[in-house]
Amino acid sequence: MSFTLPTYHEPDFTQELFEQSPDASFQKADKDGVAPRGFHSTSMFPEYFKVNGCWVLAQESRMDCLVALDGHDELQVVEARRIKRGDRVVMGRTERGEEGIYVHATGFRTDGESLDDKFVFRTGRSRETAFSRDYDKLYELLRYEREHGNIVFVLGPAVAFDNDSRQAMQLLVENGYVDGILAGNALATHDLEAGLFKTALGQNIYTQESVPNGHYNHLDILNMVRSCGSIEAFIEQEHIKDGIVYAMLKQRKALVLGGSIRDDGPLPEVYANVYQAQDAMRSVIRKATTVICLATQLHSIASGNMTPSFRVIDAKVRPVFIYSVDISEFAVNKLKDRGSLSATGIVTNVQDFIVNVAKGLGCR
Repeated sequence: MSFTLPTYHEPDFTQELFEQSPDASFQKADKDGVAPRGFHSTSMFPEYFKVNGCWVLAQESRMDCLVALDGHDELQVVEARRIKRGDRVVMGRTERGEEGIYVHATGFRTDGESLDDKFVFRTGRSRETAFSRDYDKLYELLRYEREHGNIVFVLGPAVAFDNDSRQAMQLLVENGYVDGILAGNALATHDLEAGLFKTALGQNIYTQESVPNGHYNHLDILNMVRSCGSIEAFIEQEHIKDGIVYAMLKQRKALVLGGSIRDDGPLPEVYANVYQAQDAMRSVIRKATTVICLATQLHSIASGNMTPSFRVIDAKVRPVFIYSVDISEFAVNKLKDRGSLSATGIVTNVQDFIVNVAKGLGCR
């Protein structure tokens, strides 16, 4: 089975609805970081704005942002905190053309798909769902994306707690299935702990047995890395030869570590300022065409909110695929609750998931 990207169908702008729509209205911001009242907020879907009589797609979009017209009369999607006094901000709260704004939620839907509600069983994602088809589709997607897209993983520390899952993630990196990783202090700390001490949070990564004084291991790692000044210097000094972080640095792939208020240490590369972390995460996300979130609820929600349902590449609109994988149904479905409607949820142990994915892709 070969993978084919879904075809995007843009709105038919010759329809009377679009031809009679007024141009979008703009209002200048009076203050830095403050939008005019009644501003338009973006969704994850493709959004078109009528400017000078023409419908224009706002590119590089994401949820909960503003749309502003720059000095070249081009649309820019920006976070509210980046608005500057005098910026011309799109106004309006309707989305069907009434105010020159059209949100196109059905661009990738095939002719056979219906918007009507139906009474059917098991449409949600739960422990009762059979995910075998999801795995098969994911394997084909990742093979396609390795050659034509950009794959970003959002990782919780659970991936580094087990030898097999840690090794599987390393193989995915080394085989070209990872272009970026977004994570927190814990993922990198425990992965490095596993590389040096063969433990994660004091438990042996092979047997899962707690070792004597193991609760010091991650604290020793943090102290040692901080003493070296960087993760890369620590890996070189301690001759670390395996693991997720090791593979990412060796392959020169993007690794963004966003801090948390509960972090120990943290590692030198961890972003302590949340807005700097957001900027760094978005710099990776805005290139992504597939995002896979594993066992990290807050990072998953943050990444999902940054990820639109589409990307414009070589003047063509293509879908962005989002996966949320967790053993908790609540965590898996949280992205949908937050508005990331295109997210596919898989309820399973993430360590089993990543091992299956590496095997399914034939990584060695």
